[in-house]
Amino acid sequence: MSQLLIRGGSRLAGEVKIQGAKNSVLPILAATLLTGGQVELRGCPRLRDVDASIRILRALGCGVRWEGDSLLVDTTGLNGCTISDILMREMRSSAIFLGAILARCGQAELSYPGGCELGPRPIDLHLAGLRDLGAEIDDAGGTLHCKAPRLRGRELVLSLPSVGATENLMLAACGAEGTTVISNAAREPEIVDLQNFLNACGARVSGAGSTVVMVEGKRPLHGCTYQVMPDRIAAATYLCAAASAGGSIFLRDAREQHLATVTAVLREAGCTITADSAGIACACRDRLRAVRPVRTAPYPGFPTDAQAVLMAALLRSRGATVFEENIFENRYRHVDELTRMGGSIRVSGRVAVVTGVDQLYGAAVRCTDLRGGAALCVAALAAEGETRVSEIGHIDRGYEDIARDLRTLGADMIRTETEI
Repeated sequence: MSQLLIRGGSRLAGEVKIQGAKNSVLPILAATLLTGGQVELRGCPRLRDVDASIRILRALGCGVRWEGDSLLVDTTGLNGCTISDILMREMRSSAIFLGAILARCGQAELSYPGGCELGPRPIDLHLAGLRDLGAEIDDAGGTLHCKAPRLRGRELVLSLPSVGATENLMLAACGAEGTTVISNAAREPEIVDLQNFLNACGARVSGAGSTVVMVEGKRPLHGCTYQVMPDRIAAATYLCAAASAGGSIFLRDAREQHLATVTAVLREAGCTITADSAGIACACRDRLRAVRPVRTAPYPGFPTDAQAVLMAALLRSRGATVFEENIFENRYRHVDELTRMGGSIRVSGRVAVVTGVDQLYGAAVRCTDLRGGAALCVAALAAEGETRVSEIGHIDRGYEDIARDLRTLGADMIRTETEI
């Protein structure tokens, strides 16, 4: 069993390169099915969720191999349209394969996806949109039996700006006749990255980053070489790590335009942050101040994925900060673990109030989910003594090597293997 051992008290300093974006590469890996050729994804992060996607692609008959930090995917050998229940349960993002398989094969069979337990995250919007494009979907018994011998483009209006539904419908629309218009689309940078990848393969997609995305379907797609965008949540995590531990760091390749709400809050808390085309620099010399209420919202609002790590950074701030979680119901599961370290947090429904304390203390804690696990690492950097973080498989889903990166920045942090 893997654990992270973190001894707090070391100020951070130095530079680290930000990995490729988890939330970008997963839909891109599904999109490779549309090409019927070979794709080279440069800067692809080595994550548990990427490994799960690779297993799905191989199960469908595709060839996948690593060359350094590039992932080569050859989908010419695609010979299946079914994803097993075991593979689907490994991650929530497995649902993204549905639109791509329907567009390529005209049929698909898969179960409902798994992933972190953050409350209900139904794929109803995905299925409704696919049905509107002409797919016949029978979901009896927990398995999705889908047929779509002929998809037709049309206008789709999402009832809320779901990232997954927007991406799934973009992929399906590439195989539909005519033009598909997705209104009230999600605006996340990862959707722009998916659009850029599809266009590099010969698609004609426009509008990503706005509320309306247009896809001209039935264009022949081909393989390409593509550089995955940097991971804005990994960058937010390391900014919050510097805010928690203090010090001065530089995050190479991080893009502040993707993190404006996070950097604005950290500046309000007392950090000095500058950015240019090379990356983001962050210096935190004094104890942080409490900030105005932080409310999570769809992009360009404050990202729900950064809520936990910011909360951890503010545990020792002067004053009290109110958090309001508006995306997922169970996004405060990390709170009990942070209080084991001496944090003062009160939760009522979607609201959490963090009152700064003078000192945090190392403790034995466990990861409850991906971002909650990262938050424990951020808090441990400011704690007195040693913190032992267990169940770190959650962290491995989204961070290539969080211990390596934070150790590069000066943290006293190692990964150990222990017998169960």
